Amino acid sequence: MAGRQSADAQDQRFPAAAAVPGVTVAKFGGTSVASAAQLRKVQAIIDADPARRVIVPSAPGKAHAGDTKVTDLLYLCHQLAAKGQALGQVWDTIAARFQGIVAELGVALDLSAILREARERIAGGASADYAASRGEAIHGRVLAAALGATYIDAAEVVFFDRAGRLDRRTFPAIAARCRIAGRVVIPGFYGSDHAGEVKTFSRGGSDVTGAVVANALDATLYENWTDVSGVLMTDPRVVAEARPITEITYRELRELSYMGASVLHEEAVFPVREKGIPINIRNTNRPADPGTMIVAERDAGNQVVVGIAGTKGFTVIQIEKAMMNTEVGFGRRVLDAFERLGISYEHTPTGIDTLSVVVADRQLVDASGTSKLEQVLEDLQATLRPDTLKVTPGMALIATVGQGMTHAVGTAARLFSSLAKARVNVRMIDQGSSEQNIIVGVEEADLALAIRAIYNEFA
Repeated sequence: MAGRQSADAQDQRFPAAAAVPGVTVAKFGGTSVASAAQLRKVQAIIDADPARRVIVPSAPGKAHAGDTKVTDLLYLCHQLAAKGQALGQVWDTIAARFQGIVAELGVALDLSAILREARERIAGGASADYAASRGEAIHGRVLAAALGATYIDAAEVVFFDRAGRLDRRTFPAIAARCRIAGRVVIPGFYGSDHAGEVKTFSRGGSDVTGAVVANALDATLYENWTDVSGVLMTDPRVVAEARPITEITYRELRELSYMGASVLHEEAVFPVREKGIPINIRNTNRPADPGTMIVAERDAGNQVVVGIAGTKGFTVIQIEKAMMNTEVGFGRRVLDAFERLGISYEHTPTGIDTLSVVVADRQLVDASGTSKLEQVLEDLQATLRPDTLKVTPGMALIATVGQGMTHAVGTAARLFSSLAKARVNVRMIDQGSSEQNIIVGVEEADLALAIRAIYNEFA
């Protein structure tokens, strides 16, 4: 069972590799490389700092509001091929996008053979991973040509083992290939599996590629260039004036990411955290902005709370039974019922005679859309013989995060006073063992109001 308490178990120990001293790894997201105009900004950023020697690009994202991401078009091509249909206009749109960027940049690069091979392989039944990866693979060549850099196919240096995990061979392979003069471009998002076939990370995985490359090279800095000037203290759709966070720790970011803050792929933290490499979230469109530094440790100073994040879609199952604390193995039997049905839980706040299990709603339906709730309730009833079982749907969780909370007297009082003043009813309270976060459960209708209240108290 993959409860939240074991989330950090995903962390791995990454092997040491020969360092490429003084290097900055710069990853550029889809909006940063969406057009020739954006690529010119990227080139200017790279030229501004000689340490930016290793570049990890994404596939072209949306160049404007009505545009479609190239990766989405590639997935559509795979779906058409799987149905035996011609790729037709969809592929023509992809090809025109790349060729248009090359023409506008004035780069001496002929993509016709590369595009033809990709189309033939996708039409011939190549995997979804292969199809999706072509956005990064082709665009990496475009960027390398524009920069006069060496192109390294990620499939040649990023490896996955039989279980689909990152293979340790990756790190020395990257280090060996990058020990050359000049700049290097390694496309993000994909590598190759144990059989040599293309395999992708989960969506947004170019962030992970960049972090892996930074680890392999013992980089001084990992820059992640996107379309925002760093991580904001809370969701700007809720608090329009939300200010950027200057500095945040890896652990604090993990807590916020868990609640939906999505500037950086959550798995991208692990490779750089292992080596203590700082991450700088920067804005390609505003390169003078300092962005957010993600570091191992920070001086909390007066910044008690670093961020607030919340998300909807949770159900709380409350189990009440007199003297449950005297029943050896009671908690285990509760969680066994969820494990048998393949349900991952989020939190388990407890009282002397009560135990609640907080579950994301998506965990309570199977692949066919059938609800698992009745079955888990039946299992709990049969196994535990509780006095009562109560289900509370429509819950939202809010995490207030900050390492300064550990030593700041009155932080919890300020948080709950702000919610009381906003007339928000708190349905659940859970504080992490690290004392770096306080999670409260509120009704979904109160989520935005609660976030604004907490932000106004601590901003």
